[in-house]
Amino acid sequence: MSDIRINGAGAPQGVSHTGPTEQASGAGFDKIMDEAMGKLSQVQHDAEQAVHELTSGGDPAEAIIAMEKANMNFQLMVEVRNKLIAAYQEIMRMQV
Repeated sequence: MSDIRINGAGAPQGVSHTGPTEQASGAGFDKIMDEAMGKLSQVQHDAEQAVHELTSGGDPAEAIIAMEKANMNFQLMVEVRNKLIAAYQEIMRMQV
């Protein structure tokens, strides 16, 4: 019985434990959300620019495409927010 070694006791096999040092070096949830919000802001800015170009004789198709991209990105972020709120409410309903 002295041959048996227990590695990672308490953690299921195939699941790695992320310690504080690994979390600091990896992309955290807040960083991912910041990047997503930055991309959303950029897409909305591009849509505003396309509309501005449209008013000065630009291509209507490009303006419509840019506006739809901005709309879809915004709807995606709203759904992510809704899922986060639902998850938070579910956690708050848990009994301790």
